[in-house]
Amino acid sequence: MQFLDVKTDYAFKKVFGSEDSKAKLISFLNALVYDDSPRKIKDLTIVDPYNIPMIKGVKDTFVDVKAVLDDNSKVIIEMQILNHQGFEKRVLYNAAKNYSIQLNKKEEYYLLNPVIALTIVDFIMFEESTKVINKFKLLEKENFINYSDDIELIFVELPKFTKELQELQNIKDQWIYFIKNAGSLEYIPTNLDIQIQQALESVNEANLTKEELEAQYKRKEFISIQKLALLKAKNDGLQEGIEKGIEQEKIEIAKKSIANNLDDKTIALITGLSQEVIKSLRG
Repeated sequence: MQFLDVKTDYAFKKVFGSEDSKAKLISFLNALVYDDSPRKIKDLTIVDPYNIPMIKGVKDTFVDVKAVLDDNSKVIIEMQILNHQGFEKRVLYNAAKNYSIQLNKKEEYYLLNPVIALTIVDFIMFEESTKVINKFKLLEKENFINYSDDIELIFVELPKFTKELQELQNIKDQWIYFIKNAGSLEYIPTNLDIQIQQALESVNEANLTKEELEAQYKRKEFISIQKLALLKAKNDGLQEGIEKGIEQEKIEIAKKSIANNLDDKTIALITGLSQEVIKSLRG
């Protein structure tokens, strides 16, 4: 068996944002959002369910699913493959925007319902934390008095999750394992929860059409290109930094040589700098 990589938009929305995703999404959110809470979701409504065929275009490397829970809370679930400048601000902005647009003109503020932004990332965000899941909300800075639970940010960092199949302890572990590893599995493990087994069945390549597989492969190719572009930019930046450091070191040596009354030709031979540069350093 081969399964789609759930970290790509087509597979992610096929599992969590399609017409028949309700039971799987309830299980997923109860495991990741309400795992340490007495509250459990009994029902939800998926906002703008995602239907086949895949949305045209390959503009982004993230995908989101929105749902309204049985207590009218709104959850925004986002899968982000690549980090980029301003990403943390975008998550906060999206949560605040979804909170503020609930009210029409002249409606009272007490009608506002909580918004939860659940963001799953395929990179490390919080180096200072070893936890796979980090949760944030508004608190007083010194005594941690809770101001409001109306906006909550939850981040799941996949690279920090290193458990193997036999080490999974609960359904939360199982869902994170599924998201991280679905694309590399060769069979449906029988020790996984029934909802996760059904999620794997929904992304089983044997059950997909040629058009669906082509859409998935195009997305994977696009994301791979983006990753390579970022890696190249990073390496180019490192190389540029190294080159600037070497150049600065040459200039410092030249200045010391000038102070020791060496001639320009000798300094040029020592440092590799041109005599024109050395003359400019003499002022």
